Amino acid sequence: MRKIRLARWCAFWMAAFLAVEQTTTQAVGESLFAQQMQPPPPITTTAQSPASAPASQSPLANAGQTPSSQLANLETKVRPSVIWVTTFDSKGNVLRTESGFFISADGRFVTTEHAVEGAVNAVAKTGDGGIYNVSGILAASKALGLAVLQADVKPRKLLRFLDLNKAGDLSTGASVTVVGSALAGNEGAARETIINAESSDRLEMAAATPASSVGSPVVNENGEVVGVIISAAEKTIARPIAAVDSVLSAVAADTQPHWPQLAEASPTPPPHATPKPRLIYAPAPSFPPGQSLSGQSGTGRFLLTFDARGNVTNIQIVKSTGNPYFDQAAVKTLRQWKSAPSQGWQATVPVTFRTR
Repeated sequence: MRKIRLARWCAFWMAAFLAVEQTTTQAVGESLFAQQMQPPPPITTTAQSPASAPASQSPLANAGQTPSSQLANLETKVRPSVIWVTTFDSKGNVLRTESGFFISADGRFVTTEHAVEGAVNAVAKTGDGGIYNVSGILAASKALGLAVLQADVKPRKLLRFLDLNKAGDLSTGASVTVVGSALAGNEGAARETIINAESSDRLEMAAATPASSVGSPVVNENGEVVGVIISAAEKTIARPIAAVDSVLSAVAADTQPHWPQLAEASPTPPPHATPKPRLIYAPAPSFPPGQSLSGQSGTGRFLLTFDARGNVTNIQIVKSTGNPYFDQAAVKTLRQWKSAPSQGWQATVPVTFRTR
């Protein structure tokens, strides 16, 4: 009887043990299965964490690039208004070339007084190839070293010019930029600098600038003119905007551009005397693009009419070159010719285009 009871107890504990083992195995199996069915861990974050280091540095990198991009944008904004001013003496010889910049849509521009000293004629050249005859000086100050001139601009709406900063809020330590002409190559590139010293009529820059920068504008971060370079090289000196305003204040509404040197040098001719016509600016026409095929040539004659101020007022094709592109190129360049003042005259000019 005791053996039967003992057998039953053993059977009971064996069943209980199997039940517990089965339950444990099932629970473990379900736990592993559940783990396999869950979404994978965020390995992307782990895998990208080395790459995320440069991303965390990108604000610094961008900060380092910002001044460079701002300088490039400023140069793009200002440079089309910066010009080269070439002046001529009474014999048609080049006196000098300095920088300048347009300040109005009607062709007014600022340059140095030295640039026009002794001149009887000038041309203003833009970086995009534009050439404008300069009709004369509107105002000049030898003491300040500045001059305001008038260029013949048509149509006016296409001319790019700079605004003058009237606030005059510059101080020592202020950051400014000097922008030269595109015709000066790398020397005309925008250059950031600091104002070392300033007074009512003088700004001294920290950085040296090329000699070709004389006459260039000094601008603020908005591209507004705050000064004009009057002396370059190792020590850069500029006149502040107040000096420019002082010269501009001498230009009245009825002021006509003129060349004082020409008026002083040219005595009044006696009655019935006709001044001998003389060309003082006569560039040769350029070969038109796309027309430089070997063996292409053409010769034409063009009748130019000059007014009393020496400007070309009309061009008549007496004989065509036989190529309309040659004719157009010739007319475009001949329209820029300039003569010394006279009573008005005409001249027939032969022009030949020839490829070698």
